[in-house]
Amino acid sequence: MSIRRRLTQEESRTAAMEAARALLIEAGPQAVTLKAVAGRIGRTHANLLHHFGSASGLQKALAEHLAGTICHTIAQAVIASRSGVGSPRDVVDLTFDAFDKEGGGALASWMLLSGNEDALDPIVDAIHDLVDELHDFGSGSMREVTLSLVLMALGDALMGEPLSQALNLPRHAARDQAEKILVEAALKAGLLASES
Repeated sequence: MSIRRRLTQEESRTAAMEAARALLIEAGPQAVTLKAVAGRIGRTHANLLHHFGSASGLQKALAEHLAGTICHTIAQAVIASRSGVGSPRDVVDLTFDAFDKEGGGALASWMLLSGNEDALDPIVDAIHDLVDELHDFGSGSMREVTLSLVLMALGDALMGEPLSQALNLPRHAARDQAEKILVEAALKAGLLASES
């Protein structure tokens, strides 16, 4: 007879978030259901209902989990870029990958289409906190660059491949444009040395 170890509330929530993230990446946002996540972690639907309240609660928690994890990684890349260890392209690639390979774009679209708009609040809040953490130097330029970068990454995740093909552009064209915007803003703010 096997005895299943009782998880703490935090351990159970973390396991559920990792399972939901895996389902999101593997099968898309429609696969992130209470039943599917419960099955993946060996818990019951009722157990997850207790933790998240509903499928939309699970999606909101997943959005918060992804946003926090991804924004922390992007913050580290920005800091590395500013210190000369990393590059603006690292920041661009992390942001685009968050919306594409990590499923952030699909999740955001799914939540909007299913009427769960408030589930985007954790994503917006995490981005706002990231910009505040990295300091805007009073110019507002980081806010503008962040808006452009996030919208470009979201759009690229949703339709970048077919659009770049239709326009006969390389798949990385949007990333290249985002990198140019980021480099120009960093040069203007004195965060990068000019290579001329």
